[in-house]
Amino acid sequence: MEILEFKDEEKYIEKVKKINNGKKLKYYIMTMGCMLNENDSEKLCGMIEKMGYEKCDDAKSSDLIVFNTCCVRENAEEKLFGKLGELKNYKKQKGAIIAIGGCMMQEKHIQKKLNESYPFFDIIFGTHTLNKFPEDLYNVLSKRLRITDILDIDGDIYEGLPIKREDKTRASVTIMYGCNNFCTYCIVPYVRGRERSRKPEDILREIKELSEEGYREITLLGQNVNSYDGGDGYKFSNLLSDIEKIEKIERIRFISPHPKDFTDDVIEVISKSNKICKILHLPLQSGSTAVLKRMNRKYTKEQYLSLAKKIKEKIPEVVFSTDIIVGFPGETEEDFEDTLDVVRKINFEQVFMFIYSRRVGTPADKMEDQIPEEIKHERFDRLKELVESQIPENNKKYIGTKQKIIVEGKSKNNENMLTGRLETNKVVVFEGNEDLIDKTIEVEITKDHVWYLEGKIEE
Repeated sequence: MEILEFKDEEKYIEKVKKINNGKKLKYYIMTMGCMLNENDSEKLCGMIEKMGYEKCDDAKSSDLIVFNTCCVRENAEEKLFGKLGELKNYKKQKGAIIAIGGCMMQEKHIQKKLNESYPFFDIIFGTHTLNKFPEDLYNVLSKRLRITDILDIDGDIYEGLPIKREDKTRASVTIMYGCNNFCTYCIVPYVRGRERSRKPEDILREIKELSEEGYREITLLGQNVNSYDGGDGYKFSNLLSDIEKIEKIERIRFISPHPKDFTDDVIEVISKSNKICKILHLPLQSGSTAVLKRMNRKYTKEQYLSLAKKIKEKIPEVVFSTDIIVGFPGETEEDFEDTLDVVRKINFEQVFMFIYSRRVGTPADKMEDQIPEEIKHERFDRLKELVESQIPENNKKYIGTKQKIIVEGKSKNNENMLTGRLETNKVVVFEGNEDLIDKTIEVEITKDHVWYLEGKIEE
């Protein structure tokens, strides 16, 4: 793995910009999947806009259409192929360029299906060739080539890619790529490669630049952030401490850590921090030790509960969010009850629930005892019912308290109200003037609803 500068590709940005000069071209991008994909899309947008395209919200009004795909969930495939089917006639009539990238393009069976059933695409690119998008686009425009730009290696790290962020106060920063864990349900290590960490100085420089641009909340991204390795003994806890020292940054979040790597030094740094948000994402996946073993998660139910207890003792104000997969192969009723038991004991602030879906190329896809769909959905509904029954209790603790929020903008559901988030990621709506947008203010929480809280500004 090498850490390289983006400079070699900048010449292709200039070449495409020259071809597009004066044409007022538009582009559309659809992002599927996780925050890492969203961060990749911000880099794609940065490159595309430097090449002379203006963003729009309608694929059928665009000259360049980009899909940044995810392969974690099966419905992402259905979504992609459905969208491509809709665009076939538009492509034929208008000649728009269609580019498809991201995790899904690293899968051989997807490449095969695209070539056989949707051969009207212009570019497919993988997770390791994002930086070459300007070159690929130039070759399409200048030579009328159809490009397949996929690397089946772990890839290098490129610094200095242009990036276009929509949000003006919150930014995500990728600190590492890939994963070494090989959970049996997960395709990520196969499509994003093994773990590669960015240099600490590159990460800190990016965050300092963001702080000077007015960004006040940073989310650190990686498949397994707490296995970050900056070299020479520099660990994730060191990175957190150094980001803490950047004056204008007010909030630090990170996703996703792995319970097996949640070390005491990280807990210590968080306990002393005034900036690291006290909502910690601690993916459970299953509460059953037997299922966790089949998942290759490398911790037991008891170890997970013990870790949560240790963190709570060290950081009394902490709350947890988590991921849970329902219906993993071989999951018995007793196994599922173990999951419900952990949910009752931890009382998570947020639970991201998923019904297990088979992914070609993963060990779990070949496991016997696949769970029937009706049982998966029945268990999912029971988990959802339990989680939703805990929300009122979780919300009540905020009533009457004063909380800092970063004002994000107008509420999506009521233009007369503003909205922001608490440190624990709870949405708050309140009455206020638009000049408060992007500012950090204090509100008193006055009322709770299932999915949001109401607040008021002190007179």
